[in-house]
Amino acid sequence: MTTHVDQHLTETSGLRKVWNVAEFAKRYRLDPQEENRLLKLLGPFASEQELLMNASRTPLYR
Repeated sequence: MTTHVDQHLTETSGLRKVWNVAEFAKRYRLDPQEENRLLKLLGPFASEQELLMNASRTPLYR
């Protein structure tokens, strides 16, 4: 069974937004090791969803 997906709905949801990994790391204050890990894993550009699901931040209180 197939269903039709409206392209306008998927484009406006924000999940397809493509980020530069270095800019994403600066915006979310990731350390350089985490930025390098994301670059190796995803390359220089990745979707926002991929970055958010794969990024990990160390707690600020330690």
